[in-house]
Amino acid sequence: MSSDKYPLTLLIIVMAFWVWSGINPHDTRLTWVLETFPFMIALPVMLITYKRFRLTDLAYTLIAVHAMILMLGGHYSYAKVPLGFWMEELFGWTRNNYDKIGHFMQGFGPAIYTREIMARTSPLKRGKWLGFVAVVVPLAFSALYEIMEWIASLSNPTDTEAFLGTQGYIWDTQTDMFWCLMGAIIAIVLLTKVHDKYLRKLIPSDF
Repeated sequence: MSSDKYPLTLLIIVMAFWVWSGINPHDTRLTWVLETFPFMIALPVMLITYKRFRLTDLAYTLIAVHAMILMLGGHYSYAKVPLGFWMEELFGWTRNNYDKIGHFMQGFGPAIYTREIMARTSPLKRGKWLGFVAVVVPLAFSALYEIMEWIASLSNPTDTEAFLGTQGYIWDTQTDMFWCLMGAIIAIVLLTKVHDKYLRKLIPSDF
């Protein structure tokens, strides 16, 4: 594929998935909006900045996967995603843990987005500090997201229960942030070398 075709293909796939996710969602329309809201915010930003600040294909791939995980959770609500029920039965869990996949990806994808943006716009280049920042920024956003969930629950406890997806688990907030942290660390460990290859095409002198 040419340089522009790959991001366009990803965009078409994600948009089709987004439309599907919004058709007769299993919970309330508010739940669907809350779950897919990060994508609704990120998409216009990426489209507006595409020409002057295009990301690597690796970053776009992770964004697409991350978006579809959110959309699947929005369609069913996280506590009712069939994949989560399958895992619950397979591993003998006592709850639907699909939401933990979402929180793992909340660290795994953003660690690479953060690393890329910092490498291209700040004095930080290759090294431990770049990796450290790429881990702590997603974790900070995860904590902020948990605060937003708490505020949402105060505003309308009934309609936001599916959005929170706690399923009665008292450590849900803490484990959500833990899985985000694990996702970010694993992404940096596994994808740094691959990411560097993509970055060399944009800033060869530094990578």
